[in-house]
Amino acid sequence: MTRPKNPSHLIKESGWTVDDYYQLPEDGNQYEIINGVLELKPSPSTTHQRISHQLGKKITDSCDRDYIILYAPVDVILSENETRQPDILMIHRSREHIIEEHAVVGTPDLVVEILSPNSIKRDRSVKHESYARFGVPEYWIVDPGNLVIEQYIQIEEGQPYQLMNVFTEKEQVNSERVPCLSFTVGDVLQIR
Repeated sequence: MTRPKNPSHLIKESGWTVDDYYQLPEDGNQYEIINGVLELKPSPSTTHQRISHQLGKKITDSCDRDYIILYAPVDVILSENETRQPDILMIHRSREHIIEEHAVVGTPDLVVEILSPNSIKRDRSVKHESYARFGVPEYWIVDPGNLVIEQYIQIEEGQPYQLMNVFTEKEQVNSERVPCLSFTVGDVLQIR
């Protein structure tokens, strides 16, 4: 499904669906549907983008053989009225079927969100709850200001996340669920 070039304007405050989303004009903005409400995503900072690049490169170098790694902006359709655009996401190659041409339709194996001043509330509460509700098994919040990566895991599908680890600057990041991951926080969160 691709976005039409000249759709009619859709004006509504709630009840947005994936079909409505794909009727939006390609205006250069990034949007997400959160519980049926369309939200505009502000552009990330340059620091955010540099960290995303460094972290993405480290993840790709370690895991490209077993996982497909995708970067924002890419739509992740979690339900008929919930879409996301995570900063980084990983899908095991055995689950490649959830990757369609227009979006990832289903839950990734790992989602990473990098905090920016304008995304803290969204990443720590709204997205945190949403990813858990739709069964994303592992969620990382990358906090460049404090040089930490918070690792949340889901013990039981659909249940709230449990904080598994807070990796600090000199610590090695690893994941039981994604064993190919292994790097030091400082290697990806310090701007080079």
